[in-house]
Amino acid sequence: MRICNSISGLAGVALCASVLALGGIAPLVLIADTAMAQAPVDEDMWPGIRKELYAQRPIAEEDGEVTLEAPVRAEDAAIVPITMHIPARVAAQAKGLTLVIEKNPAPIAVSFNFGPAAGTGERVISTRVRVDMYSNVRAIVEMNDGTLHMATKFVKAAGGCSAPALKDAEEALAQLGKMKVRVNGANQSPSMQEAQVMIRHPNYSGMQMNQLTGLYIPAKYVQSMEVKRDNEVVFTMEGGISLSENPNIRFTYAPGTNNEIEVTAKDTDGSVFTARQSAKGS
Repeated sequence: MRICNSISGLAGVALCASVLALGGIAPLVLIADTAMAQAPVDEDMWPGIRKELYAQRPIAEEDGEVTLEAPVRAEDAAIVPITMHIPARVAAQAKGLTLVIEKNPAPIAVSFNFGPAAGTGERVISTRVRVDMYSNVRAIVEMNDGTLHMATKFVKAAGGCSAPALKDAEEALAQLGKMKVRVNGANQSPSMQEAQVMIRHPNYSGMQMNQLTGLYIPAKYVQSMEVKRDNEVVFTMEGGISLSENPNIRFTYAPGTNNEIEVTAKDTDGSVFTARQSAKGS
């Protein structure tokens, strides 16, 4: 069995990463690699993932309540761009959004819960993820009435979860937690505005090897984030090892009086990072 496929929810992501970080990581990775080698490439992982997340609840597929943009073939499996759209006609009813990468060791890449400042116009969230092998990528939106809607894309990419970090460990840790919030002035409208959060963080997956020591780097990643506009929640986020190094999230939100964006993020080591962007850019 592949690592974490039998563990439910984002709690399973954290548990998986904790196990990877606490010794015995090489055997675990070897077990995962062996299982992947033995399993058919076209093995359907979705029924098990779906059962863990949503039990027997019906999911409407490709009905336009959520759409997903993803490359057919990724240029770099460690930084695959993903964009999710919830149209304005249903945005007010959207409660949460989950991104699943079926064949990743921890399939739940990221989950968002929306707050009042998310607005009633079209909701758009873009980020970058790791894809470990050719896989379906699924965006599932949950409405306030409990209904579920899903969009799916097949992405050809491999090796993203174990790809070497872009920077050496010492340099990455020196920049750890530096955060920037940028408001996109070109994409503003009376009903919705757009901003971007960028965090310097290696987001170690637990499957990457230190090229100098030959040892596996313990998992360490951005676990949660809260984004507010004028002290009202735009969204809260739970992340996992599938988010790329230096997490980057672009999102839309409803305009407010001061339009001050405040972000608080926390990683698996308990470190807390904050940033604030006022309407005047201070």
